[in-house]
Amino acid sequence: MLRSYALTDIGQRRQLNQDFIYCSEAPVGNLPNVFIVADGMGGHNAGGYASVLAVETVLEEIGASFEKNPTKILGHAITRANTALRERASEHFSLSGMGTTLVAATCIGRYLEVANVGDSRLYVVGEEITQITVDHSLVEEMVRMGGINREEARNHPDKNIITRAVGAKDEVEVDFFNLELQTGDMVLLCSDGLTNMVDDETICRILKNGRGLRDRVEELVETANANGGRDNISVIVIEPLADEVEHD
Repeated sequence: MLRSYALTDIGQRRQLNQDFIYCSEAPVGNLPNVFIVADGMGGHNAGGYASVLAVETVLEEIGASFEKNPTKILGHAITRANTALRERASEHFSLSGMGTTLVAATCIGRYLEVANVGDSRLYVVGEEITQITVDHSLVEEMVRMGGINREEARNHPDKNIITRAVGAKDEVEVDFFNLELQTGDMVLLCSDGLTNMVDDETICRILKNGRGLRDRVEELVETANANGGRDNISVIVIEPLADEVEHD
């Protein structure tokens, strides 16, 4: 039995929430469940429009797909969302330049399938916290090349510059991850409004504190806001093997 809880919050500084999340423990098309976090970008309300359009298109494509392979299902759906954003932006000047990050996951038994574009993240939290996705950002590239360390990256002035986004170019490059989960593992999908405000160790501590799932998700959002809440904050936490934990 899988359990999940999702929450999105405008934060302390923004006038609009341009994040959009989707959380379904029920099947969508040939996927047994679907979880998505999208963090839109663009002037005025274009970012909010981008994140909603991307997620809605992804869900439409998943629902219509005859594919069985989850990687192919997610990949095709995100490619179609990229096309939809490009087409809509070309039709409306006010939407020019819009785009969105998108991290999506589905749990198939003990296995987790993940697709990612941008710097929204997916973590697995077991004995410790492990970031599964790799940020598509200028700062992450600087870290990989040895220009700066992880601590410097957290507060770098160019932290908001991403190198890949749905809708940014005619072709979208998607990263895919597949991993086996262990009993007791939790899965966290989030926008950078959480990770820019709360370090990984604190996220891990909050998620492992043993309270109800809703309480833990709410505490993550509250902590991000207490630390400044400079951006919209979106959090989805999944307990894929919740029944095994209860039996233990």
